[in-house]
Amino acid sequence: MTGSEHRIPSLAARESADNSETTDLERIVAAASDLALVLDASGVVTRVIVGGALSADAGVAGWEGRPIEETLVPEGRTKLIAAREALEAGRPLPSGLELTHVLGDGVERPMRYTMIPYGAGAMLLGRDQAGLAEQQRQLVDAQLTLERTYEAQREFDTRYRMLLRAVTDAVAFVSAGDGTIGDLNEPAAALLGGTREGLMGTRLAEALGDAAPDGLMDEIDRAATRDAREPVVAAADASGRGIAIAPQLFRAAGKRSYLCRLSDPDAEAGGMPGISADVSLLFERSTDAVVFATLSGEIATANEAFLDLVGAARLADLRGQNLAGFLGRGRVDLNVVAENARRAGTMRLYATRMVSELGAETPVEMSVTYLNDRTDPLLGLVIRDAARSEAVRAGPAPAAMESASSVMELVGSATLREIVAETTDVVEKMCIETAVQLTRNNRVAAAEMLGLSRQSLYVKLRKYGLLNYDPNET
Repeated sequence: MTGSEHRIPSLAARESADNSETTDLERIVAAASDLALVLDASGVVTRVIVGGALSADAGVAGWEGRPIEETLVPEGRTKLIAAREALEAGRPLPSGLELTHVLGDGVERPMRYTMIPYGAGAMLLGRDQAGLAEQQRQLVDAQLTLERTYEAQREFDTRYRMLLRAVTDAVAFVSAGDGTIGDLNEPAAALLGGTREGLMGTRLAEALGDAAPDGLMDEIDRAATRDAREPVVAAADASGRGIAIAPQLFRAAGKRSYLCRLSDPDAEAGGMPGISADVSLLFERSTDAVVFATLSGEIATANEAFLDLVGAARLADLRGQNLAGFLGRGRVDLNVVAENARRAGTMRLYATRMVSELGAETPVEMSVTYLNDRTDPLLGLVIRDAARSEAVRAGPAPAAMESASSVMELVGSATLREIVAETTDVVEKMCIETAVQLTRNNRVAAAEMLGLSRQSLYVKLRKYGLLNYDPNET
């Protein structure tokens, strides 16, 4: 049996032999496909068999006697030519030939054909892809809608974050179900005595340290539903002050939550009338230099005394400049005071030198306060000219004379190299002790101040027996 005997008999031959057999064959082809096209060797459609998914009036009946390329979109013609060339060359035919027809009413109909040899030409058995194309279109539309929803959600989240940062009132979002803090801003975190990251996810009762945490949420719920909306007052263990909670109930995503405004009732009562005006006058007229700077050192504002200290003509000339440029040890001094202020809240009597714009150096003592009751924390520095204090405290001379005399006593009993080595050790130990004292035992800052690596500093501390040295005990 040759390969040609496996081919489907010609429908035309079947019609001439027995019309009943032709009808049966057409039924089989129609059941196996939505649309079957019989092509001759030149690509002209000689027979159209329409299955159940396509109606006879879909415009395909008029294709008989026409070249099939006339019914296809341009890219479909290229695919069909390549398939017919493969058929004529005896190469394997594509398993799925996707072609798009243009019907009489201009509607495009995607089809997926299987091409088989048929007589001198070929037969195309096709399945209608309109349903699949519609599903794909719906999937693309759903994906685009989802992307637009994500973009809107991201835009809303950005606006929410910016609003939360810009609000100066202390606000927190608390779940009505379990009383956990969903989100809060920096002023609220400062009022609760913690950080925003550390307080998120904790229960409000735990953050407040209330004496009756089990009844706190009930009080908040009653306060939120009362018309008068009187705040709930709780005691905060971290600060020892009372904190007033003014809740407002809302529902989102099927969950009930409270928008709680936190405040200090003593501060709102105005216990110190006119304090703002007094502080403003003190800032302007103080003989000590006062400057506010960011944690990175950028100067926000300063008083006249600071302008005099650094030799600046106007405050506008200082805004945007870095405070490290006016400190004797530059970035080292700034890192020391910023780190210690952030860790302890304040730092007192840090000794350094201020360098004016003309290069003049002035010994100063500064006190630093960490102001974290805002979104972007600041450093408040009070700087005092210590030149007179150094003149009054000019008492190290006897000690220096004693040290010099002790060194001179070594002459004759030791070589010059031994004397220099011992003197160097004494000076090195004194410098390390001073650095540790200035940085309040902050070893990282002390190493940076001395220009040493942290490992080298620990080696020298161990060498001089200062590893457990505590400057607070001296």
